[in-house]
Amino acid sequence: MPPQPPSTADPRPRDPIAIVGIGCRFPGGVNDVAAFWRLLRNQVDAIGDIPANRFDIDAFHDPRPATPGKIVTRQGGFLDDVERFDARFFGVSPREAERLDPQQRLLLETTWEALEDAGQPADRLAGSQTGVFVGLCATEYAARLSPDPADADFYSLMGSSSYSAAGRISFILDLHGPSLTVNTHFSSSLVAVAYACHSLWNGESTLALAGGASLILQPHTSIAYSRAQMLAPDGRSKFADARANGYVRSEGAGMVVLKPLAAAVAAGDPVYAVIRATAVNHNGRSSGFLSAPSATAQANLLRHAYRAAGIPPTAVHYVEAHGTGTPAGDAAELQALVTALTPGRPAADPCYVGSVKTNIGHTEAAAGIAGLIKVALMLKHRHIPASLHLQTPTPAIAWDDLPLAVPTRLTPWPAAETAVAGVTSLGIAGTNAHVVLAAAPDPAPAPPPAPEAPRTFLLPLSAYTPQALRDQARAYLALLQAERPPALRDLCHPAACRRTHLPRRLGLVADTAAGLVEQLEAFLLGELETSDAILVADHPAGDGTAQPTPPADLRQHASRTRVAFIFSGQGSQWLGMGRELMQREPVFRQTIAACEAAMRPFVDWSLQAQLQAAAEAPGARLNDIDVIQPTLLSVQIALAALWQSWGVRPAAVIGHSMGEVA
Repeated sequence: MPPQPPSTADPRPRDPIAIVGIGCRFPGGVNDVAAFWRLLRNQVDAIGDIPANRFDIDAFHDPRPATPGKIVTRQGGFLDDVERFDARFFGVSPREAERLDPQQRLLLETTWEALEDAGQPADRLAGSQTGVFVGLCATEYAARLSPDPADADFYSLMGSSSYSAAGRISFILDLHGPSLTVNTHFSSSLVAVAYACHSLWNGESTLALAGGASLILQPHTSIAYSRAQMLAPDGRSKFADARANGYVRSEGAGMVVLKPLAAAVAAGDPVYAVIRATAVNHNGRSSGFLSAPSATAQANLLRHAYRAAGIPPTAVHYVEAHGTGTPAGDAAELQALVTALTPGRPAADPCYVGSVKTNIGHTEAAAGIAGLIKVALMLKHRHIPASLHLQTPTPAIAWDDLPLAVPTRLTPWPAAETAVAGVTSLGIAGTNAHVVLAAAPDPAPAPPPAPEAPRTFLLPLSAYTPQALRDQARAYLALLQAERPPALRDLCHPAACRRTHLPRRLGLVADTAAGLVEQLEAFLLGELETSDAILVADHPAGDGTAQPTPPADLRQHASRTRVAFIFSGQGSQWLGMGRELMQREPVFRQTIAACEAAMRPFVDWSLQAQLQAAAEAPGARLNDIDVIQPTLLSVQIALAALWQSWGVRPAAVIGHSMGEVA
């Protein structure tokens, strides 16, 4: 059964949905959420010249508006290195990768990164009812492949068609929930989020991946928009400003991991923000013609959204507008906000309204997800970034008489019991979407560390290739050297338990952050002593490089990984062995107790007492052969039980002397 379409007719509040993971690429060198938040906080304008690897702007630029065959601006927002793609990582053949639309490549990459950010190992999702909902509208890559019909093949058909984008993610990760690509043009990715939420609310999905991507690979669309005088000649989206004269085209990609809040809290997942409601509608004929915005339809959309959320419009603190910076678009959107959100609102408590397009431009099919990610980060950090390029507010509304304001500097979130915000995205063919968000509930206080908590920590890193492993080591090094580094427990636990473990691995052991920094630096310099770490290399391919295992095959890879247990003989004992494990690990302690009970009829000493005894303690007999041999036997049996309780089971065992008995 396909997911039920989002409806504005059902006003019943739904259970909140948590945003637990984010992956993104935006102009300004943004490759993750931390970089995106820095860009927003620092009021960065990420617009620049159109790069030569997209098309020759010199051949198409003409500053005269509406010139046929020409583009009025030389600028836009562009991503770095869009031609780079680790096809083997995703199990994509070279021939297929060549024909695969870079937008789909970006969706794969940001999906993986969002899952990593959420602490949802991809291999554990295989076979699950995880839904995939993506927004795409541009299909410019096909024209770049070849103009010759004889070159067309099935790879080029599937790789350059938007309908395969969601299905490709589901196939590669072996996800069995609903999977669909949405194309409502500019509102595509936010409509995809709405579908994802309804799939979770309807029980069709247990987890959902939602987002979108957009790249500018040909001049044709820019020429059409320029001729329609939709583009700003100066290449800046000046939302809510009297100088607004069009928008600037940009590239971007974003994916979020969505999960019912109750399930996220139960699993201890990180939560950026929660989605309280969604609404989708269409202008119908209210706007007069297909591509014109409708203030009436937008006001109705907002009313439905906040009614569905069970939140009064006066409680909304911020709205991320579609905010393109076109005169007609800004006027209609601001009038809708005035109509739906300001009645009854005190002048001293204005609703802020801004647009991420003033920072990164209009990312088109990815515009909605860009706005959603921005608002999720705002709710997490409790600050409202500035909306750029505002000099003189547009006369389209009476600002001085309305509780509505555009933030022009980084502003602390208004004091309130619950922080509430909305995101709007509007399609050029009349399909509108709005999502209502609220701050995540405060997490339960972490219990204090137990007295027997480990003083030494293991940081496991893994990747498909040596270079990727080094890149990950650099990322962890940057975290540890940050102004506010995470606690070792908070760093190491997710790395061990909430990430996909890939074939090429590095394990570092330290009891301080400085110790981990030292080891990471040594690894990056090629000077790490093997006594300080464990390095596991995958089986080499014929060319001597590591052979990656595609994500879809991770479970099979894990089943092929074989572990052997080696049990040692007399001479491997040492004073204090097993003492801390008896204190900290119930499985180890219980196994030692069982061994002691089994040998009690045959010995006149206590196994547990011997393991806990100091060297000079009366009755300490670990040097006696009749004590050390059964003690070694018991400790190794307990160690084997402990490893197996952690899921490490041997494919083979080998022993020497008493180890053979164990």
